[in-house]
This record gives sequence, structure tokens and C-alpha cells, in this order.
Amino acid sequence: MDAILGISAYYHDSAAALIKNGEVIAAAQEERFTRIKHDAAYPKNAVKYVLDEAGLNLNDVAFVAFYDKPFLKFERLVETYISRVPYGFKSFRMAIPLWLKEKLFQKDMIGKELKRLDSTYDYENKLLFGEHHFSHAASAFYPSPFEEAVVLTLDGVGEWATTTVSVGNGSNLEIVREIHFPHSLGLLYSAFTYYTGFKVNSGEYKLMGLAPYGQPKFKDIIFEKLIDVKEDGSFRLNQQYFNYATGLTMTNKHFESLFGHPVRKPESDALTQFHMDIAASIQEVIEDIIIKLTRSLAKEFKIPNLCLAGGVALNCVANGKILKDQAFKHIWIQPASGDAGGALGAALAAWHMELKHPREIKPKDAMKGAFLGPSFNQDQINSSLDKLGAKYRVLERGELISIVAKGLSEGKAVGFFQGRMEFGPRALGGRSIIADPRSPSTQKNLNLKVKFRESFRPFAPSILAEKVSDYFDLNQSSPYMLLVAKVKEALQTPMSKSDQALFGIEKLNVIRSTIPAVTHVDYSARIQTVSKEMNPYYYSIIEAFEKLTGCSLLVNTSFNVRGEPIVCNPEDAFRCFMGTDIEILVVEDAILYKEEQDPSLAEVYKDKFDLD
Repeated sequence: MDAILGISAYYHDSAAALIKNGEVIAAAQEERFTRIKHDAAYPKNAVKYVLDEAGLNLNDVAFVAFYDKPFLKFERLVETYISRVPYGFKSFRMAIPLWLKEKLFQKDMIGKELKRLDSTYDYENKLLFGEHHFSHAASAFYPSPFEEAVVLTLDGVGEWATTTVSVGNGSNLEIVREIHFPHSLGLLYSAFTYYTGFKVNSGEYKLMGLAPYGQPKFKDIIFEKLIDVKEDGSFRLNQQYFNYATGLTMTNKHFESLFGHPVRKPESDALTQFHMDIAASIQEVIEDIIIKLTRSLAKEFKIPNLCLAGGVALNCVANGKILKDQAFKHIWIQPASGDAGGALGAALAAWHMELKHPREIKPKDAMKGAFLGPSFNQDQINSSLDKLGAKYRVLERGELISIVAKGLSEGKAVGFFQGRMEFGPRALGGRSIIADPRSPSTQKNLNLKVKFRESFRPFAPSILAEKVSDYFDLNQSSPYMLLVAKVKEALQTPMSKSDQALFGIEKLNVIRSTIPAVTHVDYSARIQTVSKEMNPYYYSIIEAFEKLTGCSLLVNTSFNVRGEPIVCNPEDAFRCFMGTDIEILVVEDAILYKEEQDPSLAEVYKDKFDLD
């Protein structure tokens, strides 16, 4: 048997992945099926999907690999509480019963779930447990295009590790350096996410998006009081200001006193210039530390290639700074860098490290563009749309591309659903909402009328891969939307004196370039390059738009509303279409216009999901 099933579960972003003969066949997050954002439950729907996609039964699978070691995590929990007695007793009293009842016995819990799929499956001998950070590192190194690489993994915390350095060579991967809990860049960033009123484990993107509206006024205070950083980038956090080790919150009263403000209440307290300055400060601190780390690693190991994984690797602004710094010649980032990607890493680690199979390196990478989720043929789509009472027409692909490009050029928002669903948090043209980047009103309208989210949040450009350096200060591909770069100076619109005097959100409405909808307030953009080879349908849409307008890119945002997972199937797509101001929906070769739909099918969509 040559297949391995990888699973991550029970904390956040549960997922399943399947590899066969070392090839990545399928991967998906559980949230896409259950419609519960960051779903932490055992990923039974994702497991069923990846097996079906591979045409396998569970008994065809040689091993099931879980992404971390629960006993080590429990050890860390107990040792942390004991070392801080009597502080944290309330948190301890809440956590321990759950561990003793469920989490400590995850082998049996997973085994029971596997037995539900196949009562004869020998999970006692076929269930493997990998270390959390090793799973992350494996997810980054093995699919990368590098024979040899340094792998930097940064997240909140695994079992004990929060930061690890690994060295990969061929099929071998070894962790060579670790920083342990409670010292964590991921938890530091999450503490500021919490302090500014955003939700931990989902609001970190918002903090990053808010940062350019502020000034890093508190950077020195953070370095003086909160974190001690050495020249090689290693660090320690001052636990006097934090509450996450044994408490029920991320920060404490000392933290609030240090910055002179209480924790912002989500939704009710306004975002002020103070919060923007806090966001700018912690973003610069994180960037400075990561640059110190990468420079030190490049100097020590003298390997030109860097791989990144862990939740902090989704900080695409920091990634852009690493690239620009050029300490490493090449970098590659796992598109599902968070815990979901751990499922894939666990499977790959088992294949190469446990079973000692050699590695085949793909020239670009082995992730297949991250298009590893479900797809639907036109008959399935038509059947779904018919059941929903949708009005649609199926067109020849070339005609459809022309119609969509024209609609985009006229300022219409298009829900675009085609091919396999993306693995990871970014929509990459499989489950995307797309629009015209030239319109000054696109960003605000999409945020407020389509996504129902905060107006300050930026949108990403999807650009024809060969045109990227015409528009941005970037000379390489960025297929997974994980690099930020500046808009070319020639395309920028200089700010007037009155513009420069604006503060905070007032900056939002200032036109900064010829592509204002994807130009953030600091002239940056989170770039996705689209290749004809990897995503021909999406490429053709952008190409047709370019022929009409002379513009080689589109706005691309994920096909969902705030608090909702990205849409998975045609039913999800239609409901989101009907509950928002999206004017056109494309589902493979079917096209739907909002004005032709039965108005009674619309719903108050934004209230269906808990706010993130």
C-alpha cells in the first residue's frame, strides 16, 4: 500500500490530506464542509473527501499520520500550571477535565472515527503521531522546489516549540534549533490582535491590514518592556505583561497600563489612531525580529534556500521583507501554513522519514497550485442550481470569458467558481470574488456591500504572471498570495499636502495609483501571480479583461462573507451570491445574473455567521 492519510484536528483549522507514492493527491479543511469557520472537530467530511478523490477506501491506506503529539502538549500544560501556582487555577480547573476526558486519549478518539469508516481498520498499528513543528516543517520542505533548504517554522505553540529551525536535504529533514513556550512570536502577535479587539487565530490578518494606517510609535516600548531580542534573532518574552500561559485572556492589566488603554471591545469600541499605531508598531517589531532570524540563519548555514511554515508565515508583509532583504536567494512558503497544513506535513513526514522513500522534486513545487479540494462537473452543477430554483444559462467557454470580462470592465462584482477548491486560507481563482482594480470605489463597495467587513481591509491583485514586474516591485512568481510588494513608482499617484495630513481611516479614500482597488495605503499590494499552465480558465478571464481595458490584473478576494468559510460547493456559491451585492455568478460554464433571479430566494446572509 502506497497511500498515507494525514489529519490535523482538535485545536483549530482541522483538515485532512492524502498522498499516494509521495504525490499530493487531495487536501481540504473541515470548515469548508461544515460551514463553521476554523472548525476544530475531527475532520470526518475532509477525510471522506480526500479518500473519495483518490478513489481509495480506508483499508487501502498504509498509515494515518496525526500532526502532533497530545501527550507532549499535556506535559507542557501541566508543567506550565505547576510552575505558576497559585496563578491560573481557574484556567487549570477548566482545561484539565477536558484533557482528562478527551484530549489526552486522542489515539482512541481518532481510532473510533476511523473505525466508523471501516470497522476492520487496524488503527492500533497504523496510526502515527508526528511532532507539531516537524509536521509544519515537512509541509514546507517536501513540496518545495529545493533539494536543500533551511526551514523556519513560526507559530503560537505546538507541544513545547514555538519557533524551530530545520535543515532539509533530499528526503531527510531534521530540526536543529528550537525556542520553547511561553516565548512565541505567534503568541506575541496574537496578544496584540486580542488587545486591538480582534479575534485570536483569525483576526491577525486584520491587524496586519490595519498597520499601514498607523505609525510605529510604540515599537521602542515593545522592545524595552515586552521582548528581549538577541543579535541572532532569538528572543524571550517578559511574562509580566501576558496572561496566555495560565489565564483566560492574552494580556493583563500591566499590558494595559503600559500602553495606557484598556483592551478594545470588539464591534462596539471604535478603531482609533491609537489602535492603528499599535498595529504598525507590532508589525514592525515582528518584521525586525524575523529579518534578524533569517540573516543569522543564512550566515550560519550558507544554504541559499528558505522555506517557511507555521501561522506566522501567513504574514505576507513580513514575507515580502524577507524576500527584499535577499539574505536568502530563494524563499518558498507553504500556502496552508497554519494548522491545516500540518495534516499534509504529517503525511509527507511519514512517507519520507518513517518509510524512507526518496523525494521527487518538482521544478515549481508539488502543491499543484494549492488546488487540492473538491471540483464539480457541469451536470452536478446544473442539478444543484435546478434544485435551488436558480435561473442560469450554460455557455461555450470562449463566449463566457468574453461576457465576464465585459461585465468586470463595467464595474460588476463577479462570483467566480471553477475547478478544484483551494487548500489554505487564500482564494486563488477557484473560489473567488473578482472585480475591476481601476475603480476607486471597488475596495469600499466590496468590503461593505459584498463581504460585510471592515472598510480598511485591503484586497489583493491577481495578475498575469509574466506582467508582474510591469506593475509591482517583484521579479518572481507569487502563486499563493503570500508576498507583499510595492506598486511601481510610475503607477503611483503622489499624495498632495492635504492628503499627507490625513490620519487613520481618512487615508482610505485617497487614490494612490492607477490600480487603486488593490493599492494599500502604503502603496503595497498582496500579490497573486496567475499562470496559464496552473489555472488556464482564470488566466483567460484576466487576459480577456486586459484586451478590453489594457489592465493585466483583477481584484481577487475570497468567495465568502465575513465569518463564513470560503464556499465549497455550488449551493454555497449560489446562497452567497443571493445574500450579497455580487451581480454575476459564474459556476464553471454556467452564468447567473442577479436581476434574473427570484428575489424570494435572497436571504439575510451576513447574519448567518459568527463575526470573525
